[in-house]
Amino acid sequence: MKMTARFLARVSRHPNDNRVHWLAWALLGLLLAALPWLVASGFGNTWLRILNFALLYVMLALGLNIVVGFAGLLDMGYIAFYAVGAYLWALLASPQFGLHWPLWAILPLGAGLAGLFGVLLGAPTLKLRGDYLAIVTLGFGEIIRIFLNNLNAPVNITNGPQGISAIDPVHIGSLSLARPIDLGFVQVPSLVSYYYLFLIAALVIIGIALRLERSRVGRAWAAIREDEVAAKACGINTRNVKLLAFAMGATFGGVAGGLFAGFQQFVSPESFGLLESVMVLCMVVLGGMGHIPGVIFGALLLTVLPEFFRHIAGPVQQSLFGNVLIDPENLRMLLFGLSLVLVMRYRPSGLWPSPQRRREIEDVQRADAPADVPVSPM
Repeated sequence: MKMTARFLARVSRHPNDNRVHWLAWALLGLLLAALPWLVASGFGNTWLRILNFALLYVMLALGLNIVVGFAGLLDMGYIAFYAVGAYLWALLASPQFGLHWPLWAILPLGAGLAGLFGVLLGAPTLKLRGDYLAIVTLGFGEIIRIFLNNLNAPVNITNGPQGISAIDPVHIGSLSLARPIDLGFVQVPSLVSYYYLFLIAALVIIGIALRLERSRVGRAWAAIREDEVAAKACGINTRNVKLLAFAMGATFGGVAGGLFAGFQQFVSPESFGLLESVMVLCMVVLGGMGHIPGVIFGALLLTVLPEFFRHIAGPVQQSLFGNVLIDPENLRMLLFGLSLVLVMRYRPSGLWPSPQRRREIEDVQRADAPADVPVSPM
């Protein structure tokens, strides 16, 4: 009788739980839909532009999370795939070659080409792990950047260090997102239109990442991350699975790169340096490796936080000392670096780790700590 009563209680609570669940998702959807208007009216177009870049970094971080978080492969050259997608858009939708292809043709092609480059990177590194893999992938990222920087002679393809300008903005049919869109009852500014496009792309990538995490391939990635030798002994084809991780992560980077080129309407090799790769890796690690909500949170935080420090560095010094003693740009990076150090010191598993990662860190701390010292929760 007690078991029956508990079962009926769970069943009776189930509809209410579902209603609360769907209500929460509906409120989140309304917030995301209204967010660009709230940001533009409250903080101006500068912060709305930062919000658009934050969504691009969300796509990049989710792609790198497949390689680093799911499969446990340390990739320091991930920004190269971002560059591949951006330059493909720039070459096929600009006066550089006189081509003006539409969005639906360039974006899948950019994703496919970036995925191919991911396989080309992964193939020679299949037997490398840890620091050795990081060094090789770092070199790959620098090779792509230098290649783009020097591909202006003897035949000018990328316009070298000057970059490619006058890139076509994103067009959806006859609508250009570079101009305000008049819907009759409201006029949608260009930055708001780009926000909705980036949001849709980010939601699609989040959905794909969630499905991959719960799929058979996702479990194979997790097995390789934990112990590659044991995974291979269990019958997992580690070669194909690792190549698939590189390809899928690179595909997300190619999509983000194409959207970046259409949004910025200018690309140059300086946009794809080593610091960008480090920033995307920080987003994954600080948010919580392998945990999709944590990675999204890390990408949003590390996009907004430096700009926040940039805006407050000058006024705070002016109010405290009556003068600006340290250049706001330098102080911004100092505060940003200090924040990273503090997070890694007190939250080694990330700001929003997965439950499994949190348990692993706690187990390591418990094993290393003396018997009379309590272990602090992550």
